[in-house]
Amino acid sequence: MQHFNVPDMTCGHCVKTITQAVQAVDPAAQVRADLAAHSISVTSSASVASLSAAIATAGYANTVKA
Repeated sequence: MQHFNVPDMTCGHCVKTITQAVQAVDPAAQVRADLAAHSISVTSSASVASLSAAIATAGYANTVKA
């Protein structure tokens, strides 16, 4: 599971947009969002770099949580 900080994620629409972007890279990806913490957890076989790039392309700056 990969974890990302997404500071600009503030609502359900943001979550939906990010989920769709991640699932465009890996349709089987499972995405969990924590709006209060501005974080996303992704279970996927895709690389961290490709997931991060997909989130960024969707318009959301992000950093990988250690």
